[in-house]
Amino acid sequence: MSKILLVEDNLVNRVLARDILVFNGFTVVEAETGVDAIKRAKMDLPDLILMDLHLPQMDGITATKYIKEDPDTSGIPVVALTASAMKEDLEKVMSHGFDGYISKPIDIDSFVKTVKEIISQRKDKTA
Repeated sequence: MSKILLVEDNLVNRVLARDILVFNGFTVVEAETGVDAIKRAKMDLPDLILMDLHLPQMDGITATKYIKEDPDTSGIPVVALTASAMKEDLEKVMSHGFDGYISKPIDIDSFVKTVKEIISQRKDKTA
């Protein structure tokens, strides 16, 4: 069973994403801030991090930078959860070290498909 760190400060969005993931067989740990995301990533070593970009204390881009610079967490794929779906915005997100992105509001089918694909790609690389 794959473990996912869900980083989202909006309770409604977090509960929806968590429930979808749990229903699809994933274990979910949660964080509400960028600072907490860094701590949880190091503590839990999830298979995937779903990172909101607009977070209190530290934004998702900065938190991802710290996660990618830490040797213990650098191999964990980080996927941006973003309401910014403009092509330029997505290119900017990807240039900051994210391994993918999911647009909000989330489409349940494509959300689950993307999560499964990224986890599968990671397992293929580490096998």
